Amino acid sequence: MKLFKQSILSLIILISSTMPETYAQSNEGLSVQQQNTVKISALTAVGDLTNLKTSLNEGLDAGLTVSEIKESLVHLYAYCGFPRSIRGLQTFIEVLEERKARGINDSRGNEASAIVKDGSKYERGKAILGELTKTKQDEPLTGYSAFAPVIDTFLKEHLFADIFERDVLNYAQRELVTISVLSSIGGVEPMLRGHLSISLNVGLTPQQLTHFITVIESTVGKEKANAAKTVLTEVLKGRQQK
Repeated sequence: MKLFKQSILSLIILISSTMPETYAQSNEGLSVQQQNTVKISALTAVGDLTNLKTSLNEGLDAGLTVSEIKESLVHLYAYCGFPRSIRGLQTFIEVLEERKARGINDSRGNEASAIVKDGSKYERGKAILGELTKTKQDEPLTGYSAFAPVIDTFLKEHLFADIFERDVLNYAQRELVTISVLSSIGGVEPMLRGHLSISLNVGLTPQQLTHFITVIESTVGKEKANAAKTVLTEVLKGRQQK
């Protein structure tokens, strides 16, 4: 019996040592709900509606509320456009109707509260952007913002005021949706770099972001995951050097 127990222990140690780090340290990685948020956001961004239906069901089964998923699908339109967002919402309606027909009553969750804030949306959005990036927002416009100032207005008034001020999802949840979309559509590495940094600012850990890459790979493929991993490595290295 003693020899049998030792053999079992040795087998467990061997399995643990050969597992990828993100799985071996799953207790430090993304929660099941967070993993499903990544999958739902990524699949919506690339328009894979067949697999999206599966992930929506899995997300609801894992404890995501209807409001949380709906808000994620609304949020991501800012990064992959109305067509993808609307198709995601339409697919979600189908899933909910099918589940209701099977007698499943999903938790609705809280609906978004009305935003009642003083001050202009531009100033509120600028303040939120400063909070997210941990940088002052009083410098003169540069780059694309100076070239087309209207885009700076749209970003601050709509993205960071109208969207980020909403309360169904917190900043960390919104950033998880954002980086899932940016990693999946590809070709937007500068923006992904910025939002990976923001993700760390709002409470996501390096372990969670490493696990995030693994989920992206299993959802939209190795090529997109490797590109995102390269950017994440740069961001984490930059943090260590500060």
